[in-house]
Parts: sequence; C-alpha cells; structure tokens
Amino acid sequence: MASEELARKLQSRLVATWEDEPRPEPVQSLAQPNPQEAEAACGESSSELSAKLIRRQDINEGNAAPRLTRIFNPYTEFKEFSRKQIKDMEMMFKRYDTGKDGFIDLMELKLMMEKLGAPQTHLGLKNMIKEVDEDFDGKLSFREMQALSLGSKFEAEIREEKEERKRQEVEKKQRQAAFKQLQSTFCS
Repeated sequence: MASEELARKLQSRLVATWEDEPRPEPVQSLAQPNPQEAEAACGESSSELSAKLIRRQDINEGNAAPRLTRIFNPYTEFKEFSRKQIKDMEMMFKRYDTGKDGFIDLMELKLMMEKLGAPQTHLGLKNMIKEVDEDFDGKLSFREMQALSLGSKFEAEIREEKEERKRQEVEKKQRQAAFKQLQSTFCS
C-alpha cells in the first residue's frame, strides 16, 4: 500500500537525521498504529505528518470517525442583515483584503477604517480585532467582520467621534463668520 511505503520512507529519513540520538525501532506494520509511539518515533517536527498518515490509514480502513465541518452561510447566520447588505459587506471585505488571503489583518483594517472616515489607533484596532476574533489568529475573517459590524461597542464610539468632528467644524465656521462680521465693522 502507498501509505506503508511512505511511512517506511519517512522512517528511513528520520533514522538518517537522528544519527547521534538513539534510534527508534523501525515500524514493521501500520495496521495497528499507536499514536504515542508514532509521536515518539517521529519527533516534534514530523509528528503532524505522522498524525495525518495515521488518520489517513484509519480513514482507508474505515476506523476513523468523520470530522464535522462547519459551513459558514452568512445569509442564515446573520439574519439581521439583508442580502444586499451582506453583498455590500462582502464586496467591501474583498476590496480591503489586499493580501487576497481571505482575512483582513491589522494594516488592512487600519486602511479600511481610514477610508471609511473613522481612523483608529493601533491599540483601538487591536481591541476591535480581539473583540470578535474567534480563532485567535489576529486577523478578521468575513464571518468575524460581520460579527464586528453586527454590534460592536466601537460602533457607538466611532459615531460619537464623527458627531464631535462635525460639531467642531460647525463651531469653527460660526467663529470664523463672527470674526469676519466683527472685522468688517471695525474696518469700515
């Protein structure tokens, strides 16, 4: 079988690289694999590969339990948004995902917030990511992005900052108009 041949090749490579260390017993058959022995024989660097080989052999023999995969459907999971809103969010996500890796990292989020007119500090952006980051990878997936849009505590903060800026602009214009009026009365 191909997996047995691959396991033998892997074992011979490991033996060749571990000349100074005590050599593990060569694996005669993988029909009844022991995960602890396989991990000890393969070491840390190839334990992932050996685990995958063992899993593949279990699947081939019909002994492995199926892994449940979770499929993300934004239309059923986020019923708060209309189809048009979800499509718009998806287009915006793709536009700002400059790495085209399916995630928005810190710098891409910073650029997006600046373009949307709500610039944030690095600490604020990290807090935004931490608030919705389900897999703790430091990046936002589309699902996490929707969760952020759903009910973020930062949403109110951003809205307040925009209102404060507008209020400051109005006050500045009023002061300038009052100054010009006073200037015209003194200059004429």
